Amino acid sequence: MARLGFALALHGGAGSSSLFLREIEKKDYVQTLANALRIGRVHLTEGGSSLDAVEMVVRFLEDDPKFNAGRGLALKFQGHHELDASIMNGRTRACGAVAGVETVRHPITAARLAMDKSPCIVLSGADQFSKEMGAELVDQDFFHTDRWVKIWKRARKNAQAAMNEYEKHLGTVGCVALDRDSNLATGGLTIKRYGRIGDSPLISAGTFSENSACAASCTGIGERFIKSSVVYDASALMSYKYLDLVEAAAYVFEHKLPNDSGGVISVDCKGSVVMQFNTRGMYRAAADLSGRFEIAVN
Repeated sequence: MARLGFALALHGGAGSSSLFLREIEKKDYVQTLANALRIGRVHLTEGGSSLDAVEMVVRFLEDDPKFNAGRGLALKFQGHHELDASIMNGRTRACGAVAGVETVRHPITAARLAMDKSPCIVLSGADQFSKEMGAELVDQDFFHTDRWVKIWKRARKNAQAAMNEYEKHLGTVGCVALDRDSNLATGGLTIKRYGRIGDSPLISAGTFSENSACAASCTGIGERFIKSSVVYDASALMSYKYLDLVEAAAYVFEHKLPNDSGGVISVDCKGSVVMQFNTRGMYRAAADLSGRFEIAVN
């Protein structure tokens, strides 16, 4: 297969929420995913790096209140917000992550700063570090949306009903990219609740990138991805068993993930893109130099 000049994929979470959207709402999601895809595609078409493309796309999605990420983030049951994020460079295996940040507008940028400016990989409660590195900080109110405030208020009266609502919105946002220099990158972020740390800030569980194999980002029930190191497993199957990307993704879904776990977006070093999920839906989009421009919300 000929090497493509670039490839890009993104997700906006998995679950069943897309099935409950009205047609006008679906159009809004499709438009937002298309805008995010164009941001990454323009950057890569102009010769930009995959790492920058991933950060730009995730930042855009962090600012859109429709997604359970950044400005549209679910509240913890204690009534406030905490965010996790990670990013990885497939060429050098450099990576960075933050867990439990509360005032950083763009956690993906905080993760990038952790990768570039810190000797550590994962920083917990990295608000002060992010401030010192020049990241933009905001008040907690910035992340509030009416939808999640209402769900949080219901949770105080009926926790199970609220959990049912949460389960319609598994995971948050992520992006993977291949650039013209054949470098792979991946990044994403997630919510926290009950003091939880999910798969997103854990390299090899929710985020992984290796130039000789693939870049991948998970969305869904993070504990299941953590226990099976899902994205690393997919990469290892390609490196050690010489499976292609489609075969590797199919294997981990068949052997590692129970039904209704979530989804994975991935791109390999040849520009092939896979967007696979075992929930009832996943917000997803992909583009490459061949003209592919694909968006789906179910």
